[in-house]
Amino acid sequence: MTELIFREAARADLPAIIALLADDVLGKARDFTEVDEAYEKAFAEITADPRNHLVVAELAGEPVGCMQLTYIPGLGRHGAERSLIESVRVRSDLRGQGVGRAMMHWAIDRARERGCALVQLTTDKTRADAHRFYLGLGFVASHEGMKLAL
Repeated sequence: MTELIFREAARADLPAIIALLADDVLGKARDFTEVDEAYEKAFAEITADPRNHLVVAELAGEPVGCMQLTYIPGLGRHGAERSLIESVRVRSDLRGQGVGRAMMHWAIDRARERGCALVQLTTDKTRADAHRFYLGLGFVASHEGMKLAL
């Protein structure tokens, strides 16, 4: 496999990112495949916030993975900052080939460099393969996450 490049997403990446988000069982039901005003607004807000980073994994010049990194300041853990990793996606034809593992190691390294005390993520309860993947990286299912749809 050619070397992966990790970089901040550019506006030109938005169609590929949206396609990655929609390219899975859960994403098909909740994401569109066309860039619209809502996606444009969200992209602008994410990229304008210095604590948010929309990251693209690029292979041979094209986006093959994406994730959002958010750095959260807090008083807990003696004022420690934590890194939140969300919306991790790898193009379906490349799953199981190490792209996701490389993405996660890169994100964890960025959190260490910032001095974060921990890295956290959420994953849907139905994603058994993702659970095994994250456990294999050393993550621990230490909390029960909850959401309220609005």
